[in-house]
Amino acid sequence: MKDKNLKIMGIIGARSGSKSVPHKNIRPLAGKPLIAWIIESAKKSNHINRIVVSTDSEEYAEIARKYGADVPVLRPKKIARDKSVEYDFVRHMVEWLEKNEGYKPDIVVRLTAPVPLQAPEDIDGCIEALLRDPKADSAVAMAEARQHPEKAMKLIDDGTGGKKVVTYFTESGLEVTPVGRQSYQKAYFRGNIIACRTSVIFKTNSLTGHNIRYHLVPQERAMDIDNPIDFVIIEQLMRILKKTKS
Repeated sequence: MKDKNLKIMGIIGARSGSKSVPHKNIRPLAGKPLIAWIIESAKKSNHINRIVVSTDSEEYAEIARKYGADVPVLRPKKIARDKSVEYDFVRHMVEWLEKNEGYKPDIVVRLTAPVPLQAPEDIDGCIEALLRDPKADSAVAMAEARQHPEKAMKLIDDGTGGKKVVTYFTESGLEVTPVGRQSYQKAYFRGNIIACRTSVIFKTNSLTGHNIRYHLVPQERAMDIDNPIDFVIIEQLMRILKKTKS
């Protein structure tokens, strides 16, 4: 499965302007900056042979370099805003590297710092799912949803100036009544690894294209840090997992 002739680049986005947790990507987690965890997992991948970080901050860049990633260029501010999309910084890096270094990867693997429990085998499993199918545009890591989307609810206008509870998808009050989870078709959420062929980035203006394969990862290894309490939860989980494996 491994092809030493393939250029497989891991790219980690690390914008400095996080609002939910200021400087989230470099905040300490279990003794290391958050971004260090995914860099170290990527370094242990059997397939990735270059790791780059896209950041708009020289401080972040220095931390990324310390842990073994390459930061060949800083991300322009215009694609480092709150509403900037990931596709933009990935395309920017790929284009910059080809123009300035003559380097063009065959496969790009988008990784994220706020998912620190991802293991090298999760990254490799995603890459291998893509390599197994020459017709696939990409492969994504997925984990089974901890809360099924069919359980989601929302508040809507009740017609009298108040709000009432309905199901998110069908807007039914009757279906707010709990039903057995066994009746639900399995649902999954993204595990925040995307491996795509570089050509797909330019042909489809996306990181996934149309023909997407998958690799399943355990729920705990797909947990995403979104707020300060998540740092506490994941640090505790790290201790438990380490104890379990010892």
